Amino acid sequence: MRKIIMGTRGSLLAVAQAETVKKMLAEKIPGLEIEIKKIVTSGDKDQTTNWGGDSSLKSMFVKEIEKELLEGTIDFAVHSMKDMPQISPKGLINACFPIREDNRDVLVSKNNTVFSEMPAGSVIGTSSLRRKSAVMELYPDMEIKPIRGNIHTRLGKLDSGEYDGIILAAAGLIRTGLENRISEYIDPEKMPPAPAQGILCVQCRENNDEILEILKEIDDRETRIVCEAEREFSRIFDGGCHTPMGCFAVIKGEEIFLKGMFCSDEKMYFGEAWGSTANPREAAEKLADIIRRQING
Repeated sequence: MRKIIMGTRGSLLAVAQAETVKKMLAEKIPGLEIEIKKIVTSGDKDQTTNWGGDSSLKSMFVKEIEKELLEGTIDFAVHSMKDMPQISPKGLINACFPIREDNRDVLVSKNNTVFSEMPAGSVIGTSSLRRKSAVMELYPDMEIKPIRGNIHTRLGKLDSGEYDGIILAAAGLIRTGLENRISEYIDPEKMPPAPAQGILCVQCRENNDEILEILKEIDDRETRIVCEAEREFSRIFDGGCHTPMGCFAVIKGEEIFLKGMFCSDEKMYFGEAWGSTANPREAAEKLADIIRRQING
């Protein structure tokens, strides 16, 4: 079998995610040789623009990778699903969704302190409006301070004393071998995660039958279904990385349960809905209607 080339962003987390996919495939297809190619994206080059604040700009983290896919210099690419625009370019397909990592948010703090033991005025680092809204609702005595950078940069700012605690995604810490830094896993019922948090997307050319067959080996049905429901809820509310909304889906038999939150005028609105696994978007549409009715009073 020829050598397969996988594309990814060059960050430590992105490479760790690519290595995870490479290991999964190696376990399923012994002898498969995969080379990882690191690709710099526009979002990586520009560290000042808030690309995630607008859902229409999510492509800044994937378009150079997608260009190489279309040109055939790589065979497939691994992305964080949170970075992916709603629609793929013509000729490309989101072919595979490996089993999901822990989707919860976590607190990383000085002295391993949990939220309930933090004194009033503690400085919590997050630039996510979703996380900020939840912390202000749950712990109004905390001070929220923006923070940017990759996982290691943010941990460095915490360790240097700029913050008493920071909120990160559990999946990123686990995949980069930093799970031991987690002080507290945050209840998703109280702080619903970002849609598709912890999900990887493997993208390839839609006419590449060889690669499509290979990727089938690590595609996880339940992850694909919950991803569709959560992404549809995000699409309805035009969710970018900094849109104050979150949700999580759980499959129970042939039904899917979806709980979500949307923040409007500094008030959090929660809702939950059920749907069929045969039509995951149904639950998202029901949930969006429930929350819209609350907002409109």
